[in-house]
Amino acid sequence: MQFPYSQAPATRSNGATPLIPCLKHLYLGGNVIKTKLVLAAAVLFFSSTLAFAQDGFFSSWFNRVDKTQSEQPHWITPVATTTPRLEEEVRYDQDWLQHVDGYTWNNYDGAKGLELIPWYKIELILQAPPYYNYSHDPSQTNGSGDLAFLVKYRILSGNEQHGNYILTAFLGWSIPTGTYSNGQVTGANSATITPTLAYGKGYRNFDVQGTFGVQIPTSNESANGRNYLWNDTLQYRVAKKLSPEIEFNTTHYQDGEHAGKTLNYITPGLLAGRFKLTKRVGMTIGGGFQIATSQFYRNNHNGIFTVRFPF
Repeated sequence: MQFPYSQAPATRSNGATPLIPCLKHLYLGGNVIKTKLVLAAAVLFFSSTLAFAQDGFFSSWFNRVDKTQSEQPHWITPVATTTPRLEEEVRYDQDWLQHVDGYTWNNYDGAKGLELIPWYKIELILQAPPYYNYSHDPSQTNGSGDLAFLVKYRILSGNEQHGNYILTAFLGWSIPTGTYSNGQVTGANSATITPTLAYGKGYRNFDVQGTFGVQIPTSNESANGRNYLWNDTLQYRVAKKLSPEIEFNTTHYQDGEHAGKTLNYITPGLLAGRFKLTKRVGMTIGGGFQIATSQFYRNNHNGIFTVRFPF
């Protein structure tokens, strides 16, 4: 999840409120939700169009996607941790962050978006700018976050019949389009780059997926700070379409407002899917509850809802 750097409690920071208040606030992110609905409709059109393509790059698109994914494990993507697997999907996340001052911060979209596999072993993620609503917190101003991108390159992999493992390199970057200091960093307005190594290993119905990365501002690092991000997820498939999990999310802050501090979360979660919608398009839904385990935190008892439409 993308959140303004000065406010970011961890690699993935969210907040929890009871269900009815959460639904009451959903209309505030209406434009973001409408955008994702348009993307979902575009996926249906895109998949249908490619199915009837005659030749060239686009006609072999899904053959390329299927071959790429057949050579990697078929685990489900965690609630918060970015999977090392290559995916092709549209994704929307909704996050509720319970601030220590008693305010509920709402993150519409969670910096998710469109994920594509345009080339063999390569995935491109276009992360739509999230929208932040701080529920009348006088210290913050509602607004949109940064536009961001992520490229994955799968280095090694074996599916369930060939070792059940994966190793992938990420390179993420953000463009400082956020309003009212709602970008990934505060202080001097800055883009960021985030090189990351992602890994995973499975055994029967159990798997571990993790990432380790460094978020580096491209300017004024002493003010904006450098973040070290480490996430690990333990999953167990108890039924064909049901996977409980527990995630460990850590951020260490170097320089910047929170210099020298480390933030830890434990995030139990549950995912259900993939449910078939059409011959090509599916749906996966899930959620998690983030609990701070470090002395330093600004948000605690944070809720996550996620829905994905793989195709």
